[in-house]
Amino acid sequence: MPGKYVIISPVRDEEQYIGKVFESVVGQTIRPAQWIIVDDGSRDGTGRIIDEYASRYSWIVAVHRADRGLRVAGAGVMEAFYAGYDRMQTPDWEYLVKLDGDVTLEPDYFEQCFRRFAEDPKLGICGGVMYFHKHGRLKLDKQPLFHVRGAMKLYSRFCWTAIGGLIKSVGWDTVDEVHAGMLGLRTRSFPDLKVIHHRPTGAAAGMWQDNVKNGRADYVSGYHPLFVVAKCVRRLFQRPYAIKAIAHAYGYWRSYATRMPRIQNQELIGYVRAQQWKRLLFINTGWEHK
Repeated sequence: MPGKYVIISPVRDEEQYIGKVFESVVGQTIRPAQWIIVDDGSRDGTGRIIDEYASRYSWIVAVHRADRGLRVAGAGVMEAFYAGYDRMQTPDWEYLVKLDGDVTLEPDYFEQCFRRFAEDPKLGICGGVMYFHKHGRLKLDKQPLFHVRGAMKLYSRFCWTAIGGLIKSVGWDTVDEVHAGMLGLRTRSFPDLKVIHHRPTGAAAGMWQDNVKNGRADYVSGYHPLFVVAKCVRRLFQRPYAIKAIAHAYGYWRSYATRMPRIQNQELIGYVRAQQWKRLLFINTGWEHK
């Protein structure tokens, strides 16, 4: 099977969208060897829908976790992800996919991703670009092309092994790319691979909490304080004015004050900060982190 891959989807309360995601994956030109969907304590009909599809397709595996009482960004998502990872039964997989329960893909999405991996041996993480519905039209959710959204990330097996998997914390989708870059691997989102996000980024948590989470992620990932200050100053001028910057700064400095656990890889932190100093000094790094 070309591009043998496994999808792991941690989902919670996705009854409104999960059916669209199922049809999107079932309709792929190259289907996964295994798709493990982890119902992370949903309170709606998500678990029932997952079980229905698992009964129809032998390669879909349903995993159910108890309700922890709330949605936990970062750490909670990774707990659910690894609950699925532990159920993997495809030892010869070539690619691993983390796919959310509110995004849909073009029918040849995975086939196109595998072609990009084949064309570039240094490509370690890839994916498409995100679009969302606004006023009846699709709108691009802008991002730097070196960053792949956590909602639909593909890892080559070599990259996954090299970075040692994902940290079980907020900031996992930052640390993975930084680590890959430090090891000389490329991370890339391809503009011609369209992914539809049916829930706006951060909507599940709310804008304030989403930006607080981003600030915590910067702390966990070892970002330099001056780089975070510059980042927050830039966000002062983004709508709604000041709110994103204040929330981001609060998330970072509260994590600093409470000594929230951060990555212990000092080489990785040194690499991150070296890149950030170059950004602050307007030096082209060739590989820039958000």
